[in-house]
Amino acid sequence: MKKRILLLMIVLVTFGGGFISGVLYSSKKSTAEDVLYTIGNTPQSVKNLELKAAPKAKTHNPKVLIGYVQDFRNPDEIDYKNLTHVIFSFGHPTVDGKLLLNGDQALKNLRAIISNAKQHDTKVILAIGGWYHINGGESYDYFKAAISNENSRKKLVNELVSLADRENLDGIDIDFEHPRSKDDARFLAAFSKELSSLLHPKGKELSIAVNAKVHSVTGTEIHSVVFDPEMFQYFDHVNLMAYDGQWDGEYNAANLSPYSYSANIVSYWSNLFDRYGFSREKLVLGVPLYAQPEDSAIKQVSYEALINNNPANVNKDKVSMNGTIYHYNGHSTLQKKTKLALDQKLGGMMLWEAGLDARGQNSATTLIASVLDNKDDIRFYTKK
Repeated sequence: MKKRILLLMIVLVTFGGGFISGVLYSSKKSTAEDVLYTIGNTPQSVKNLELKAAPKAKTHNPKVLIGYVQDFRNPDEIDYKNLTHVIFSFGHPTVDGKLLLNGDQALKNLRAIISNAKQHDTKVILAIGGWYHINGGESYDYFKAAISNENSRKKLVNELVSLADRENLDGIDIDFEHPRSKDDARFLAAFSKELSSLLHPKGKELSIAVNAKVHSVTGTEIHSVVFDPEMFQYFDHVNLMAYDGQWDGEYNAANLSPYSYSANIVSYWSNLFDRYGFSREKLVLGVPLYAQPEDSAIKQVSYEALINNNPANVNKDKVSMNGTIYHYNGHSTLQKKTKLALDQKLGGMMLWEAGLDARGQNSATTLIASVLDNKDDIRFYTKK
């Protein structure tokens, strides 16, 4: 009898405790941590969980759209969204291998561009050289002196790599205007090789802006600019300056950069790269975002100024403005040139200079980006 009473007491305590514990537990409010998932017909949590999409990283088209940007431009007005690369222009080499920027404001602008570009997954590269030097005159003499001496060349290389690391640049662009002899070509090749050997292991890029090497009138090769073709193995991008043809022969603004001129340039460089076994993907076709006046005494005007004067100018290649006739590349020509680059398997397009572009729906940058992305259904209209 005592054993039966003891057994009954154990059963009562066990079930009673379980019942009380169950009541206390079920009285707690369900949370997302209480219910991680459901199986079958098990009741859902009171709180409906929503899956939030992870932020999407910017995915670039395999083709590049490179925009040179002068050092005085407002960093907040650059079209980072459509550009894969911004090339900040310029750093200025000195004869002893040092590097100069155009004052504190230029450095501030560079840092702002780098910060802004990161938000759009756009790369920033520093261009060195250019046509004019900060200390006066052409940059050619300064640049040549810096790279023709082994010590100053090494110093310049180290300074560029140090700056790229310190400012978190994605690479360096060389704009040596222009090698004029076999010695120049040899020194440029040595400089390129040394710079490449230090930049590439760090995951940084090396690009170069090159003269078109094709006469805009005759279509023949220009021999006054000399390159060592073997050096192009060291570059990620070879930016073809397919403009300024107005200076070939007698001044003629119409030869600035017509489609036929670009077609000849693409043919020349494609054949050269095929012959040396280099990928055409390195080649980037440049286009001008400025208009050339028929009167050489008058200054060039920006693409933006043309469009602001009359939005209908977007569909033309020649306009009369303030009594002067200007030649440039309108949307139709820019579109044809971009398709030429695609058809010939080039790496993409380059703009000189992105700060000259129009804003809004008439932007040349937006147009070219859409063609590179194969968005042929996009149409551009002028404001009425």
